Amino acid sequence: MSRLHPWKRLSLVVPLAVTALLGPLLPAAGGAEQGRAAGVPLDEISVVTTEVATGLQNPTAIVPVGDGRLLVTEKRGVIRSYHPSTGLAEKPVADLSARISSAAVERGLLGLALSKDRNVAYVAYTRAPDHAVTLARLRLDTGAVQELLSQEHSQFPNHNGGQVAFGSDGYLYWSIGDGGGAGDPLATGQKLDTLLGKILRLDVSRTCGAKPYCVPGDNPFVGNAGVRTEIWAYGLRNAWRFSFDPHNGSLWIGDVGQGRFEEVDHIRAHQGGVNFGWSCMEGPVVYNQDRCTASAKYTGPVFDYVSGEQGCAVIGGHVYRGRQYANLVAGTYVATDFCRGTAWAVRENPDGTYTDGEIGAFPTDVTAFGVDEGGELYVADEYPGRLHRVSFTRR
Repeated sequence: MSRLHPWKRLSLVVPLAVTALLGPLLPAAGGAEQGRAAGVPLDEISVVTTEVATGLQNPTAIVPVGDGRLLVTEKRGVIRSYHPSTGLAEKPVADLSARISSAAVERGLLGLALSKDRNVAYVAYTRAPDHAVTLARLRLDTGAVQELLSQEHSQFPNHNGGQVAFGSDGYLYWSIGDGGGAGDPLATGQKLDTLLGKILRLDVSRTCGAKPYCVPGDNPFVGNAGVRTEIWAYGLRNAWRFSFDPHNGSLWIGDVGQGRFEEVDHIRAHQGGVNFGWSCMEGPVVYNQDRCTASAKYTGPVFDYVSGEQGCAVIGGHVYRGRQYANLVAGTYVATDFCRGTAWAVRENPDGTYTDGEIGAFPTDVTAFGVDEGGELYVADEYPGRLHRVSFTRR
């Protein structure tokens, strides 16, 4: 298998002319209410991974069940179960492969979120045979599937996004990539009449008219003509993994770059309508001047690194809120890069700025982070298909 990250294979490195930003780069999440990190300096911390299971086939997401188990999705459409006492179960929890298009490297079963009662799963996948990016409700007891929302995505096979997660407000959030190709050829990042290049926010507990879901009344574009009101945030290239900090509900996003910068974004809970800039911006610089608008307000990343030199694709992680290593990394966001395996750590400072650093390395080819019900971290690698428990030590 190619060592180039599957979410980057169709991306091209495009020369950039770094010009002045059009519109201010807004500050991201800040304020005293944000849970501050532990005081141990990042350069004194090392990450350690311990293999706990193997035999996974292209894992894409890790989700806690609440009874000690983790559910792990596989790209082919199968949901597996892992328990620390019994290991990886042989029998799948569910098999959706018959309805999923997974032949292309970025298509397949991409994300999973569980309802509070854990009996219902919300899954994101590329649908067979038309490749539409699809959100569906899955009854884990009966296997019944109900499609809720889909977005056409047949022109290019890459940049499907696929993260699904419930926020602290009880609504379901779902990321969809910009539609693929290189350089946003469909120009979707800044368009509000398409779901491509966006994070959506949905009320899946109710139905509204013919829709099997509702749009929350406080979504930022409700009431705007010609706009998809499901949109919560936009200007994203391929937000493959995002997560919520359970301490304060803030949203952390790992957005895969075009070829120059990988970025991590961070916004407050309930901060809708944020424009992260793609494809005017890539990371902290202008990417395509023609896609920029002078009156726009672009929110820049809180952390970025150079793609090509320091990696190839950011894999967004989680803020550590477990107990076992709270004295070292409480409140620290941890992410990695698919190709390099660098363990990146990002902390918000009391003044709203951020400190970042390398804290060792994860295995290469990591495709997903997850946490158990106690907040302890896990990662899964695409090849050879292993699940790892994450721990931390002080150097």
